[in-house]
Parts: sequence; C-alpha cells; structure tokens
Amino acid sequence: MRENIEKIELIDKNMAVQSTVNEPDIAYYDVRRAPFEVYGLYNYRTEPDFKRMPDEVAQTVSKGVAGMAYHTAGGRVRFSTDSLYVAIRAEMPKIGRMPHFALTGSSAFDLYVDDLATGITRFYKEFRPAFDFTGGYESVVRFSEKRMRHFTIHFPSYSRVRDLQIGLQQDATLGGGMKYRNEKPVVYYGSSITQGGCASRPGNSYQNVITQRMGLDYINLGFSGSGKGEPEIVRYLAGLDMMAFVCDYDANAPTPEHLRETHLPLYQAIRAKHADIPYIMISRVHVDRNYEDAMTRRDVIIDTYRYARAQGDRNVYFIDGESIFRGKYANMCTVDGCHPNDLGFALMADAIGATLERAFTQQTV
Repeated sequence: MRENIEKIELIDKNMAVQSTVNEPDIAYYDVRRAPFEVYGLYNYRTEPDFKRMPDEVAQTVSKGVAGMAYHTAGGRVRFSTDSLYVAIRAEMPKIGRMPHFALTGSSAFDLYVDDLATGITRFYKEFRPAFDFTGGYESVVRFSEKRMRHFTIHFPSYSRVRDLQIGLQQDATLGGGMKYRNEKPVVYYGSSITQGGCASRPGNSYQNVITQRMGLDYINLGFSGSGKGEPEIVRYLAGLDMMAFVCDYDANAPTPEHLRETHLPLYQAIRAKHADIPYIMISRVHVDRNYEDAMTRRDVIIDTYRYARAQGDRNVYFIDGESIFRGKYANMCTVDGCHPNDLGFALMADAIGATLERAFTQQTV
C-alpha cells in the first residue's frame, strides 16, 4: 500500500517525469552558438561555465558573491523553430536543493512562447527534472502541430550550469528569437529575493514577470545573503551600460547602520556614471517579524531618496516595500516570512513594473 501511495505518477500522469529524451530524429545545438542568443549572463559565448559577472570582480567582493555569481539567475536563451518538440540537455555541476524552494524554480528550466505580433510572452511548460537528479538532466516539451514559434527558455535561479544544448527535429528550421525592446538592460541589484528565491519557476521571478509584460532585457545581480553594497560591487555596477537601475538590497544589509554607510554611496556612484537613467530604490518587503528594524531601514532609504531629490534628481523613485504585501493576500505572499512565493513576486512585479513604466513615460514626455 505504501509503495502505491509513493508512486503518485501511476495515479496522476501529470506528476510523471520523463528523465531521458529518445526522439529518433533529434539534433542537438549548443546555445553558445548563433542563432541562439543568451541574455543576462556574462560573456556566455566563450566562458566555460555560465555566470553573471567576471571572476576577477566577484572574488574581490565576497566569498558569497564569488559562488553565487555562477548561479544562473536571470539567464535566458531565445530562438525560433518549427520543430514539433524542444528538448534540453543540461550539464549542471551544482544543484540547488532546498526544503522551502520548489526544484522547478531553484534548479530547472522553463519554456515560454513569444508572440512577435503583440510582444507578449506566455508560459508553455517547464522542463521538469527528476527529484533526485544530479549532474544535469534531459527533458522534452512537445507541440501538437508543426509551425514556426519563437521561444524563451529561462535558466535556473539557484544552480550552476556548465553546458546547455537544445534538441530539435533534424529537419526543423532554426532561427534567431524575438528581440527585446531595449538595447541596454535594466540592472537589478540585491538579495536572495532579487535572485529569485523562492519562485516556483525561474520565469516567475519579479524581473521575468516585468520582462514578459514590458519586453525589457535585464541583468539579475541578486546574491543570496551577499548583497551588501560593498565598494567593489558598487564600482562594477556603476561601470555597467544600462537603461535603468533597481536597488533592492535592504534585506541583506547586516544592520541599519551598514545600510546607511553603503546606500547613499551606491546611489552617488551610479549617478556619477549614469546621470539620467531611472534609479529605483526599494525598502524590504518582509517587515512583520522585526517591524522597528524594518522601519529604521526604510528611513535610511528615504533619506537617500530625499538627498537625490534635493540635488535636483527628477528620475529617482522610492518604493515602500511595506506597502507591497498588504491587503487580503498579505498572509500568502511568502514561503517562510521572508522569501516571496509566486504571488509575492507578482505583487512585486506590479509595483516595480509600474514604476519603470512611469519612469520611461516621463523620459519621453
């Protein structure tokens, strides 16, 4: 009886996992080669492992950033094909496996279909790994009819990926994917929440939700437990070519005093290199467990905002994190009182996305 209960895939076929791909007409392609384009990852065509920033910078910041830089949060590959299926074959030297985080979010890829006519990107299917997989996995998504489609595949948020190959029918047409609206990315800097913990799929992180709605390329520089605004990371962030900057590291600053010592210098460094881009600063979204501390931190961020406005900056924006997880769904927004679930990330995307839209609209007026 116990064995039958554990093998739920025998009862519900939607729970089954196909751990190997056996299509007889399959051909595999390396995503590092054209016409595939990978977004959000550093120097992806030549680096032996996918990563988010150069080693020589990450290693000077902290041990945490040096390791987390190899987590592929925010990575996306885009292409088009008329294949009846899309398969993946991923080599993954490190798997993120946590008790409060769905494996499909921390360690899996998911597939979206992009509509050229409308610019809308819609979720189609996850590439689901086996629960106990190690070293990587294979998976396939099939379609009912053969026609040209444009795809986005999101990389996992909390795992390392050394190699990713896409499997298609041998006779399928293969082309480049849909382009983003912006040539320069939006840059997000922050904590584990910024990195994507604990969305049930990588496509549900707040940056990806915003991107699906607005068609904007971005770089995710959220580092779990390690977004602390150190001078080394500040210099790197300021040197990036970007169209907007989102500052979201309150949750990782060890103390309000540390936040005060680093928050304004980060703003000043970005502004020194990027005088006119939208700059959005957010206070932490989880405030209930230590409300007084959270309010002290919020005051620090408001002080940076007021300083910026006093300097004549009219393209700086403050988002009160306390206001995001409120209302009738307030108790449903996180998995652990800290990290957002999909609902929490959707609410964050609403708040941050609306602010980005406002900022870009004001720039064109």
